[in-house]
Amino acid sequence: MENKKKVAFCGVWHVHAHDYYKKANELAEIVGVWEKDPVRRSEFCKQYGLHEFKTLDELLASDADGVIVTSASCDHAEHMIKIANAKKDIFTEKVLALTTEDCLKVKEAVERNGVQFVISLFWKYNPRVKTVKKIIDSGELGRINYLRFHNSHSGETAHWLPEHFYNKEECGGGALVDLGAHGMYITEWILGMPVSCKTYLGHCYPNEVEDNAVAVMGFESGAVAVNETSFVSMCCPEVLEIGGERGYVYFRGTGDVIKATLDTEKKSVSEPICEADPLPVVQFLTNNVLPGCGIEEGIRLTKMMELAYGRK
Repeated sequence: MENKKKVAFCGVWHVHAHDYYKKANELAEIVGVWEKDPVRRSEFCKQYGLHEFKTLDELLASDADGVIVTSASCDHAEHMIKIANAKKDIFTEKVLALTTEDCLKVKEAVERNGVQFVISLFWKYNPRVKTVKKIIDSGELGRINYLRFHNSHSGETAHWLPEHFYNKEECGGGALVDLGAHGMYITEWILGMPVSCKTYLGHCYPNEVEDNAVAVMGFESGAVAVNETSFVSMCCPEVLEIGGERGYVYFRGTGDVIKATLDTEKKSVSEPICEADPLPVVQFLTNNVLPGCGIEEGIRLTKMMELAYGRK
């Protein structure tokens, strides 16, 4: 690929930093890495043979076109404002920031400097989720009255999540703000912003933040959504279920997308699955950004998290 985008990493705190490295190494030119923890920074750079920036200012002064932000969630706003002011494009791990106030500060810096902004809301580009959204948008299901999203993994029980993922100050929460974020933005994409949220935060292990969570959301239309997430469940498939006044649609894991509507005489049928779109990080690296993963979507996700955690 000619004229590869030059990118740097701001933080390697998030577990997905390694996945983003693989994509960036394939599609872009990595000019270096800054991470405020010198041990973490050194280990990451030695593992992949990358240049170390000793300070964030050194990164900002580099010839990077864009920056992949995988620092701690509590540092996102500070880092992204500085990156935007340095006229560099931004790709960030979710969540955008821990408060709406900080999100709006990032938005102001991004818009004032005219830089590209992409947030990793990758489930929107999943082929099965796209298929479900296509069916909803067609009107086949009528008014949507119920949504359930389940997304879990064994990060705690299998001990592969790093300890800092349970640090409340750095993360702003546990399973819900991390893995559960996917269910929250999918819910907002389909039903809009909730007007209420009742959340149960479970502690199966003695961590500072929850490792098991359910959020039940209510909407002005009367619709209800349930978002289930967990760091303590092994081999559970992702599930998306939608109930409407004229029918339903759902999928489990990598199975078929199944629908039944008045038009199918209430019989369950498999729906042709849409093609996947590139992941947001790939969109960023190739400068081919699709709708759905911008600054406004990031702000709405943080607003939902504030509601879920009772901060608003």
